[in-house]
Amino acid sequence: MVKNKNNKTIWSSRIKNKTSSLFQKVGNSLNIDKKLFKEDIAGSIVHVEMLFRQKIISFKIKNKIIYGLNKIEKEIIKNEFEYNIEYEDIHMNIEKRLFQIIGDEAGYVHAARSRNDQVITDFKMWTTSATKEINKNLDNIIKTILKISEKNIETIMPGFTHLKNAQAVSFAHYLMTYVEMFTRDKKRFFNNLDSLSECPLGVAALTGTPFNIDRNFTAKKLGFKKPTNNSIDTVSDRDFVLDFLYSVSVCSMHISRIAEELILWNSDGFNLITLSDKVVTGSSIMPQKKNPDLLEFLRSKTGTTYGNLFSMLTILKGLPISYFKDLQDDKEILFKSNEILINCIIILNEVLVNLKPNKQKMLDLADSGYITATDLADYLVKNHSIPFRKAYQITASIVNFAEKKKKKLNELKIEELKKIEPKLTIDVLKVFNLKNSVNSKKSYGGTSFDNIKKMIIKYKKT
Repeated sequence: MVKNKNNKTIWSSRIKNKTSSLFQKVGNSLNIDKKLFKEDIAGSIVHVEMLFRQKIISFKIKNKIIYGLNKIEKEIIKNEFEYNIEYEDIHMNIEKRLFQIIGDEAGYVHAARSRNDQVITDFKMWTTSATKEINKNLDNIIKTILKISEKNIETIMPGFTHLKNAQAVSFAHYLMTYVEMFTRDKKRFFNNLDSLSECPLGVAALTGTPFNIDRNFTAKKLGFKKPTNNSIDTVSDRDFVLDFLYSVSVCSMHISRIAEELILWNSDGFNLITLSDKVVTGSSIMPQKKNPDLLEFLRSKTGTTYGNLFSMLTILKGLPISYFKDLQDDKEILFKSNEILINCIIILNEVLVNLKPNKQKMLDLADSGYITATDLADYLVKNHSIPFRKAYQITASIVNFAEKKKKKLNELKIEELKKIEPKLTIDVLKVFNLKNSVNSKKSYGGTSFDNIKKMIIKYKKT
């Protein structure tokens, strides 16, 4: 092993006094940015390849640096790498180890580069991978919902507004609501890839570099579409972090909504679904309890992702350009939100595959609360040319009558109905059938069985 002649901090030649232990502790980000080691090594390898192509370093130096970097990567993967907290972050730890392996020629790795552009390049690469991983997990949960929906097209339940029975819907149609939400989440994350596709490497600290570098080469080799346009903006830009955190927050909100829905449906008051013992917990004092703790966990984590988004917004709101230490918090915030969301998607998927609808209970609840009243009003418009507002009033009178008689709408006789609206004939009774009610909603996006089947096929193809 070649002895490292520069085993101190990079700035020790300028700053003579040793950094205080407090500042070392506060300023150290090693435990957070260890995640970036693969991206950091990949970026450095491409950087030195470019330096050689541009005749800034020799073939021999390029090969020595790449050899050292590959050796470091293997050491980290095998847990043989010795981290040193005095070197502040993963980037300096890798560089210092490179000096140990190949000697002073390791110093060429940082020619035409600053930690500012180095770190943000690593970070963008990592965020790109994380974004694609999230979308894979969203694909899984969409597939799960489609499978459950396919089995429950003709499972009828009440649709709610204000948590009151509103109109009859298919349980599959209700679930497919979340397919739409998660599909929008996928699009949102996918759109973020555009802002992640510009490569920061080569802008150096903030002004660019006098070296004759080829930023297009490094951009393409690292999987970016093109280099960034403005060096100052590049090192101060964290819009891509905000975009990611916002997308995580919206997706978390969607998860929270379905979690809340399932908590309600699983409650003894609704009892519309049953959760397998695999996804519930018990009570320390009440032997009968089966609690939907996982769903409550999902609901609570949304608050954390919101907090992370607002933390980053607050950090940036009064920050002058270009780079400041404030920006160091960006990685911890984003890493935490990413981890939370991935866990929540996996947990929700597990809950969904361990969920069973109580079909009869759903049907019984749908058969209460005068849920076909709107169908009657629509029938009056379509079959008797009555303006909707008048049809609404007639229907309200019929509901009032049924309520007074303590009858459901489908329990009323034609003679009773005709006393309120003489135009009615016996075929009106079909309107009160729940299956007919659901199937009558044939407009695009409606809850009819045929519509749902077509929508399931559509999403299976995407």
